[in-house]
Amino acid sequence: MTAKILDGTVLAKKLRADFKTRAEALAARGTRPGLAVILVGEDAASQVYVRNKVNACAQAGFHSEKISYPPEVEPGLVLAKIAELNADPEIHGILVQLPLPRHFDSDAVLKAIAPEKDVDGFHAENVGALMQGNPRFIPCTPYGIMKFFADAGIELKGKEAVVLGRSNIVGKPMAMLLMQASATVTICHSQTRDLLFHTRRADILVAALGRARFVTAEMVKPGAVVIDVGINRLP
Repeated sequence: MTAKILDGTVLAKKLRADFKTRAEALAARGTRPGLAVILVGEDAASQVYVRNKVNACAQAGFHSEKISYPPEVEPGLVLAKIAELNADPEIHGILVQLPLPRHFDSDAVLKAIAPEKDVDGFHAENVGALMQGNPRFIPCTPYGIMKFFADAGIELKGKEAVVLGRSNIVGKPMAMLLMQASATVTICHSQTRDLLFHTRRADILVAALGRARFVTAEMVKPGAVVIDVGINRLP
């Protein structure tokens, strides 16, 4: 069977055009969407992600603020800035780029963001709302994958879906969204026994474990849909 590559770039352009139209409509009524992005440290990948977010805001007509701190910054200063942004009526969404340096309590930082501005969906209140099937904000990568499935006409109801990875950012919310779409979901991780047994029966396979070239042809059955979440630098 010949593999078919599903290209998300067309969908991305369509969504960004829609965002721009909606942002212009809000601006015409006196509200320009505003996003604040906090970056701590000098991680190369994080800098790329933040730059992409700022560029996406500019293309969509959003107001954006990038707040950068050196890796040794005291957590209290970042928490104080989050409190300031929570109270700023010009800022409607707040993102803290992860991972944070080791001396940070990441959970405490994420909980400091007002739930109504937690557009990453990582605050405990938003995680709970997703668990109950009433999401307010959904982590962007799983949400993007679900939009991709819908745009490509991929039926999820009754399908066997396997998620490789159990992170709070991708794996767990991805599994919840697939379950809410009436797929039968299995989460696999580093302690999973007989991984091939699980992946070979998957109609939908989502690889979200941060390891390049982990999924091989023998792990995938013919006709399965495979989504590669990871971004890795290869030699």
